[in-house]
Amino acid sequence: MKIKNTKNANGGYSLIEVIFYVSLFALLSVVILDLLITMTGMFMKTMTDKDIIQSSAVIENISRELKQANNFSFASNVLTVNTKDVSGNPKTVIYTFSGNNIQKTDSLLGNLGNLNTPNASVTAFSVTTITTTKSKASEINLTVKSNRFLENQTEDFENTVILRGSY
Repeated sequence: MKIKNTKNANGGYSLIEVIFYVSLFALLSVVILDLLITMTGMFMKTMTDKDIIQSSAVIENISRELKQANNFSFASNVLTVNTKDVSGNPKTVIYTFSGNNIQKTDSLLGNLGNLNTPNASVTAFSVTTITTTKSKASEINLTVKSNRFLENQTEDFENTVILRGSY
């Protein structure tokens, strides 16, 4: 007696198996693409935040010079700070708001270039004088915008500094 073999001689996949594997691959592809899009968005946001945070160093630099100053003046987007170097010799530091940059010039070191990073633009800069009977202070306002990607995130920075050399 001969037994008949009913198994597919080609050994291939059935239509149901092919549909299952294609749909499984499509589902995994959609999940992976969604993760890539989310990670790209998070990366863009992180880089934009980094630009803004690095730009806070601009107001920190200005505040440090003003704390040691005897006097300062602000006119026509130029802040002139009269201070002393580490040896006690008089020096002048000039901060110029030009275009989208703040440039620093030191009377002893020369032009030190832009303080803000290339990926950030300064959109507003102002310094207000606060005078009391015993001391002099300044209020610094700085608005920075990230130039990276299309987000154009903007941040306002503000600091009040008492001039130590004025009292």
